This record gives sequence, structure tokens and C-alpha cells, in this order.
Amino acid sequence: MFCRIVSGELPATVVHRAPGFLAIEDASPKAPVHVLVLPERHIATFREIGVLPADEAGRMLDFVAETATVAGLDDYRVIVNVGPGAGQTVFHLHWHILGGKALPFP
Repeated sequence: MFCRIVSGELPATVVHRAPGFLAIEDASPKAPVHVLVLPERHIATFREIGVLPADEAGRMLDFVAETATVAGLDDYRVIVNVGPGAGQTVFHLHWHILGGKALPFP
């Protein structure tokens, strides 16, 4: 599904974009601000992040932080679910940025 969003085949509300990365609003938000950050390149899960060159992985983390700023967040949570047992339902690496209210500790 995320590959189809990256290609423009499926619609999404874009929050932020940079070469190689895309941030979109979550279709089923769990907080007032819930943004998904994904690499444009398909990587199924965080377990496979080693396929990215170190500089690209670093730029992805920078992009996550930039996206939180673009979304207007000072306080936020960043989550990556790895595998179905942890709640990963879409197998394209993505980071959840949640904020906009005080979040309970899980």
C-alpha cells in the first residue's frame, strides 16, 4: 500500500517530503497528530534497515525529526512496529509520530 502512495497511485495527505522520504497523515489516527514517515524505497520492516547505506538511514532519522517540527510538535512519541506481534500491519518500513496531547505511557 505505501509503495502505491509513494508512486502517487493511491491518495494520501502529505505532511512533508524530501528526496527519498515521505510523511503522510495516518488514515486511522491514534492521537490528534499522527504522521507516518516512510522511505520511498521499499523496505519491509525495521529488521531490514541494514540494506540502507548508513548516510541514508541517518537522513531518515533526521527526516523523522524534521517532520515532527513541520507538524508543529514540540513533544511527541516516535514508534516503529516490527512484525505482526508488535502490531505491524503494513510491511513497508514506517515510523509513527504521535503528539498533540499528553500521551499515556504504554
